[in-house]
Amino acid sequence: MQNVTISRSKDWKNRLTISARKRKKRNINRSMKEKVVVGMSGGVDSSVAAYLLKEQGYDVVGVTMQIWQEENVFEQSCNGGCCGLSAVDDARRVADILEIPYYVMNFRSDFQKNVIDYFVGEYEKGHTPNPCIACNRYVKWESLLHRSMEIGADYIATGHYARITKLPNGRYTIQNSVTAAKDQTYALYNLTQAQLSRTLMPVGAYEKPQIRKIAEEIGLPVAAKHDSQDICFVPDHDYAGFIEKETGKKSVPGNFVDTHGRVLGRHKGIIHYTIGQRKGLGITADTPLFVKEIRPQTNEVVICRSEELFTDTCYVENINYMAMEQAEVEAHPEGIPVIGKIRYSHKGAPCRIYAQPDGRIKCVFDEPQRAITPGQAAVFYDGDHVLCGGTL
Repeated sequence: MQNVTISRSKDWKNRLTISARKRKKRNINRSMKEKVVVGMSGGVDSSVAAYLLKEQGYDVVGVTMQIWQEENVFEQSCNGGCCGLSAVDDARRVADILEIPYYVMNFRSDFQKNVIDYFVGEYEKGHTPNPCIACNRYVKWESLLHRSMEIGADYIATGHYARITKLPNGRYTIQNSVTAAKDQTYALYNLTQAQLSRTLMPVGAYEKPQIRKIAEEIGLPVAAKHDSQDICFVPDHDYAGFIEKETGKKSVPGNFVDTHGRVLGRHKGIIHYTIGQRKGLGITADTPLFVKEIRPQTNEVVICRSEELFTDTCYVENINYMAMEQAEVEAHPEGIPVIGKIRYSHKGAPCRIYAQPDGRIKCVFDEPQRAITPGQAAVFYDGDHVLCGGTL
C-alpha cells in the first residue's frame, strides 16, 4: 500500500496573506464560484474553516445543524455543547463578521434516530457506543450533504482536524491532520466515497494554536472558546441517568461474577458499566478489579484482574472500506500488516487484518491490547491514512 504525503508550509502566516490578485485569478479560472456549505458549530475550528474557504475563493454559506430537543442555554454554553442555541448565537456572529449567508437547519429527527436511539440501544446490549462517529456519518454528513445539495452546493466543509486525499487508485481517504494532538481521523473512518468527494476540511493543514491565532487576528469572538465535549447530549456524564430518562425504565440490578461464574456482589444495572472500568464497582478485593465482560442475556457483569483484560485478537464488523476495497483484503489470506486503533485515545498498534467469509475482519495484534470493547470502532491505517474500519 502506498503512503501519501502532502507538503506542509512552515510559514503558516503565508496561508493568510492571499492577495486580491491571486483570489481574482483563481475565481476567473472557475466558470463560476463553487458553493460550499460550512457546518458551523459556533466553535473556533469551524469558524476559521469558513474564513479560509472564503479566502480561497469559494462561495461560502454557513449552516448550524439544530439537533436539540430542549436545552438549558447556560448549561450548553458552559459545557461546550455543539449545535445548540448558544452555538447558533456564536456562529451567527461569526457569519456576520465574515459577511457570509447563515442559516439554521433542523436535524432533530435525524439526530434522535441515528445518534440518541443508537446510543441508548447499544448500552442496553452491553456495548459501549461512540455516538460522535454515528453523528458524523449520518447527521453531519449524510443529512447535511443531502440538504446542501438541494440548495445548489458543490461541497460541504467542517472544522475537523483531518485531510481528504484522493489516492492513485482513484479512492478517497481520510489522512491524518498535521497535529497528532488534535487528529480526528478515527471518528471519520466510516464516511463514504461519495461523501468524501464532496467534502473539504481546510483546518487539517494547521495546528490548533495556529487556528486560534488566525481567529484572533481577524477578530472572531470565538478565538478563545474552549473545545466541545465528546458526548454533547450528556453534559453531566451521567449516561445511565440519560438512558433511564430516554427509555422510561429503571436499570435492573444483577450479579457481579468472576470469569468462573462465581458471584462476587451486586451491580446497579448493566448500563452503568463499560469494559475496563474500575471505579464505582463497590467490591472490596486484595487486588484492583475491572469490568471484563457485560452479559445482557443473564444481566451479569464479569469482573477480573488487570492482566485478564488483555487480548491480541478481535473481530470487526460493518466494515467501511476507504483507501482500499474489500477484494484487496480478501486477496491476502496471509493478512495485511497495518496499524490498528481500538478507541479514540488509543495510540494505535501494529497488527494484521484478515478477511472473513462472513464479511467481517479478523484483527491480530502483534502484542495484546487492553480492554478491547464491543461497540467501539476499530480503525486501520497504512502510514497516515485510513484503510478501513468497523465496529468491534
